[in-house]
Amino acid sequence: MAVTRRALLVTAAAGTGLAIGWAVWPRTRATNWAVAEGETPLGAFLKIGVDGRVIVAVPQAEMGQGVWSALAQIAADELGADWNAVGVEPAPLGPDYGNRGMLIDTLGGMPAVVRGAAGWAGGKVIEYFDFQITGGSTSVRGFEAPLRAAGASAREMLCRAAARRWGVDWQDCDTQGGFVVHKANRLAFADVVKDAVAEDAPASPTLRSAPQLAGKPLLRLDIPSKTDGSARFGADVRLPGMMYAAIRHDPIGAVRTGIDRKALPATARLVEGPDFIAVVADGWYAARTALDGVTPAYKPTARPAGPWIEAGLKAALATPGDVVQDVGDVAAASGQGAITADYSLPFLAHAALEPMTATARIDGGKCEVWAPTQSATLSNWAVARALGFEDSAVTIYPTLVGGAFGRKIETDAVVAAALIARAAGRPVQLIYAREDDFGHDMWRPAVAARLKGAAGPQGVTAWDGHVAVPDVAASVVARNLPRLAGDPKTGAAAIEGSVHLPYAIPNFRAAHSLADCPVPLGFWRSVGNSFSGFVTECFIDELAGAANADPGRFRLGMLQDRPRHAAVLRAVLKAGGPLGRQAPGIGRGVALVECFGSIVAEVAEVVVTPEGFSVPRVWAAIDCGRTINPDTVRAQVESGICYGLSAALTGRTSFADGMAVERNFDSQPVLTLADAPRIEVIIIASDAAPGGVGEPGTPPIAPAVANALFAATGRRHRDLPLVRPQALAA
Repeated sequence: MAVTRRALLVTAAAGTGLAIGWAVWPRTRATNWAVAEGETPLGAFLKIGVDGRVIVAVPQAEMGQGVWSALAQIAADELGADWNAVGVEPAPLGPDYGNRGMLIDTLGGMPAVVRGAAGWAGGKVIEYFDFQITGGSTSVRGFEAPLRAAGASAREMLCRAAARRWGVDWQDCDTQGGFVVHKANRLAFADVVKDAVAEDAPASPTLRSAPQLAGKPLLRLDIPSKTDGSARFGADVRLPGMMYAAIRHDPIGAVRTGIDRKALPATARLVEGPDFIAVVADGWYAARTALDGVTPAYKPTARPAGPWIEAGLKAALATPGDVVQDVGDVAAASGQGAITADYSLPFLAHAALEPMTATARIDGGKCEVWAPTQSATLSNWAVARALGFEDSAVTIYPTLVGGAFGRKIETDAVVAAALIARAAGRPVQLIYAREDDFGHDMWRPAVAARLKGAAGPQGVTAWDGHVAVPDVAASVVARNLPRLAGDPKTGAAAIEGSVHLPYAIPNFRAAHSLADCPVPLGFWRSVGNSFSGFVTECFIDELAGAANADPGRFRLGMLQDRPRHAAVLRAVLKAGGPLGRQAPGIGRGVALVECFGSIVAEVAEVVVTPEGFSVPRVWAAIDCGRTINPDTVRAQVESGICYGLSAALTGRTSFADGMAVERNFDSQPVLTLADAPRIEVIIIASDAAPGGVGEPGTPPIAPAVANALFAATGRRHRDLPLVRPQALAA
C-alpha cells in the first residue's frame, strides 16, 4: 500500500500489525491527562470542575479551522452541557488521542475482505504509537465517534449518580443545559459529579437520538481570546532566562565549508546546525541583525535546484508514464474530433501568516518544547532523535497555530530550537524571519499534465490523462519517518483527484510520471487535489466547448448516478446564475471537486479590464455530510476559496542556484480584504457521515476562475499563476 498523507506511518505499519498479532499490543494504558484540584475526570475526554465548568480534551491542532469548538460541541451535545460552561485543553500524547481518522480514506479504497482487518491493525498502530496528527480534513471524521461515546458515557455516569440520590431509575433521568433532570428535580453537574464512580461508566453508552447542540451555529471557543489579544500563539511563549534565536538555512543540497564570523557582535552567539546557522541574543531583532553579519561559504551541489526541474516535468510528458487506471478503450481520445491540452502549475510555498517558531528548554536530561505544531507525535520523535534522548524525556506543548496548511506537520523548527537551546545552555525561542520561512519551505510540487479526450452531446466519451509530478509522500516520510523511507514511486496516491473522477466516463486512462526533484516537498492544503482539480475541471470545460454544450448541463449529464454530486452542482448553478459570457469582459465559470469525504462546487465571476481582471463574486455549495457547526463550515469554505484564489492569481516559487527566488509577500502576494470576492456558501442538508471542510473548498476555485476567464475573453488559461507577481507590481 502506498504511504500517503492520510496514512503516513499507519498504512505502512498496518500490514505489519496483522502479522504481529494482538498479543504484542498493550491491553490497557492509563490515561495521562492532567486533573487539577477540584476537577473530576469522566473518562479520557471529559472532566468537570467544582464550578461546573466542562473541559474537553482536544487532540487536534487549532489552526483557525474551528476544530477546538467543533470537537467540544460534539462531546458537549451528548453530555447535555451548557455551551457557555464548556472549555477545552490540548490533549497530551496518549493512546486515546491518536487520530484514527487518518485511516478513513485509505480504508475506503481497500477491498471489503481486508478492510476490517486493516482497520483493526491500523487503529492498533495509531494507539500504540500515540499517533496524533492534524491533517487530511480528518478531525471531525476521526473524532466524532469517540467524542460522542465519551459524552454519552459521562451523561450516563451523572444520571446514575443523581438517580441514587433521588432514589429513582437512572434511565428516567436525562441531562440538559448543565443539569441532570428528573421530572421537577434538577441537579447541576458540579453538585452531582463528585458522586459519580468509575463503575457507572457503561460498556456501550447509548447515543442521543436527537441532537441538542449539533448543527447549531454556536460561538467558537477560540474567538473571544483571539479578538481581545489574550490568545497564546507560539511566539507568545515566555520562559525565565529565555533568549532569542534567528536562523538561516543552507541552500538546498549545498555543503557548508566555512563561516566568516568576524562581524559577529560579542553579545551574540553563533550556533551551527546540520543544515542551518543561527545566532542567539537577548532579543530577536538583535539576533537577526547579528546573523546578517555572519557569512557562510558553501560548496554547491552538482545540479542546484533551478528552472530545469519544471522543464523536466514537461519533458516527462513525452514518455508513456506508468498507467494507474485503465478502463475501456481510450483510443478514441486520440481519434477524430479529439482535443489535447497541456497544463502546468508551479511550486508553491505555504505562506502562513505565522512564520515557523518554537521555544525549547533543556534541563536535567529532559527537553520541553512549545510550538504551533500539527503533530505533537512527530515533533516528539524528531526532537528525541536529534538530541539522542528517549521519547519519554521530551514533552511537546502545542500552542494555537497561526496558519499551517500542512507546513506545521514538519519538525524542522522544533528540532532547530532544541539544538540551539542545548548549545546555548538557556531556554531559546526561535522565530524564522519571513525570508527564511518562504526560503526554507517544504513546497507543493510543480506539476505538468497532458490530457487528451473526446466528447459528444451526452458527455465525455474518452479520457487519457498523464500527470508528471514528484512523489510528495516519499519526501515527507523520508524527513519525518526515516525508518519507513523509500524511493519515490509512481501511483494513484501521488495524483489523487486525477484517477477517480465523479463523472461517468466509459473509456478512461490515467498515467503518472516522476521527474528529478531535489526540492523538499510537503503537503499543501488539499494536497494532490490542489493541482488535479485545476487540470481535470479545466479540461472538462474544454471538452464541453468541443461538444458545444453548456458547461453546467454537460457535467450534470455525467452525474446521473451521483445524486449527491448533482445536488451540489445544481445548487451552485442556481445561486450563481447562468455560466459563460455575461457582458463584455464579464464571464462565469464552474468547477466541481470531491475530496476528503466532501463535495464542493464553485461558480466564479471575473471582470476583465485593460489593467487586468478581478474576481468580485464566488458562489459555493458543499455537501459535507452531517454538519456540526454551519458557521464553521461556511468560514472554512470561504477560507479555502481565498487561499486557493491567492495561489491561482499570484502564487509561485521558482528556484535559482539552489534557492527560492520568491522569499516574502512582496514577490508572492496573498489576497487582501479589499480584493477578496463576495462569497455565498450553500450547505446541502445531509445525513451522510461527516466529511472534511478544511481543505475541500480550495481545489475548485482555480479552475472556476480559469473557466470564467475563457468565458470572458475566449482564451484558455492553462498555466498557473494566472497573474504574474511582476504584473501586479507594475
